[in-house]
Amino acid sequence: MRVLHTSDWHLGRSFHRESLLAAQGVFVDHLIETVRAERVEVVVVSGDVYDRALPSVDAVDLCNEALRRLVAEGVRTVLISGNHDSARRLGFGADLIDAAGVHLRTDPARVGTPVLVGDVAFYGIPYLEPELVRGPWELTERTHTAAVGHAMSLVRADLASRGTRSVVLAHAFVTGGRASDSERDISVGGVAHVPVSAFEGVDYTALGHLHGRQRMSETVRYSGSPIAYSFSELGQVKGSWLVDIGPDGFAGAEFAEAPVPRRLGRLEGRLDDLLTSDAHADHEDRWLQVVLTDPVRPKGAMERLRTRFPHALTLSFEPEGGPPESAARPRLAGRPEIEVVLDFVREVRGEAADDEETRLLRQAVEESRAKEAMA
Repeated sequence: MRVLHTSDWHLGRSFHRESLLAAQGVFVDHLIETVRAERVEVVVVSGDVYDRALPSVDAVDLCNEALRRLVAEGVRTVLISGNHDSARRLGFGADLIDAAGVHLRTDPARVGTPVLVGDVAFYGIPYLEPELVRGPWELTERTHTAAVGHAMSLVRADLASRGTRSVVLAHAFVTGGRASDSERDISVGGVAHVPVSAFEGVDYTALGHLHGRQRMSETVRYSGSPIAYSFSELGQVKGSWLVDIGPDGFAGAEFAEAPVPRRLGRLEGRLDDLLTSDAHADHEDRWLQVVLTDPVRPKGAMERLRTRFPHALTLSFEPEGGPPESAARPRLAGRPEIEVVLDFVREVRGEAADDEETRLLRQAVEESRAKEAMA
């Protein structure tokens, strides 16, 4: 059986206010072409189908188009919810849609009930907010390791009674994975990671959450996002894993590269040099992150840059010999929410929160995220 492992579509996302919907549509075209050319039988989407819990109408339309076209190709599709998705909204009508060959697995209570395709069992482990599953599953720890570990125990228990080949979809941060700036932090009490050993006992684990393709082991992999969503992903090759499940289980995987809607680039230097040097000609059509090093900040720098580089998106100023502008304020993207909150308290009050205040703020952040997950 040939399985196409993809994840983190983030339909509806923008890139520094540039809409990516057209580029995501190109990826959907590529997805269908790959299914045809590679004779794919099952497509798995390991979470973060949408970029937010309340996706735009256009994003929902594109998702509907993608699923409709996959059904028309005669392939089965298994999707789980990620930390960006609303599990309830994404999972609406799951039992009815099953009949069409599209299997939405967003309910933690169903992790031990597989989607059977031939003699291969596909188990969907959606993003598990530890606070929400700790009670129903009677967990003693409020960690991602405890939540995913219990989910996998349910998977193994069901699998033992079947003796079939198996694929697990999971949306989690596996220890040793390389993160980028475009992923939302999912740490709880400082414990966000799940050991790769948690997924032992199945033939292949299709991971989602981290946006760069990665092999955590031969049979535990991240496909990464199909499009770059931050400049920290500069140089990453985007696409999906083509996974072969043979008579004895995992039989190999190769990477199917996705089309690049527009390359990313980073330029650093004085404004006049950037505007006149032929060395930068190949950056003229890229989405750009620009760092100016002029001793004095040039007037109208972004407007002038865009006369040559119309897709320049971000601009920072780090004068030669001086402290970088970025040192004056903390980076927000990719940082744990509690750290951002504590930095804010320190900034506005002039001193750090004490232990009790930190505990209350952490509790508020975690309850807010749990409430969002239930939306």
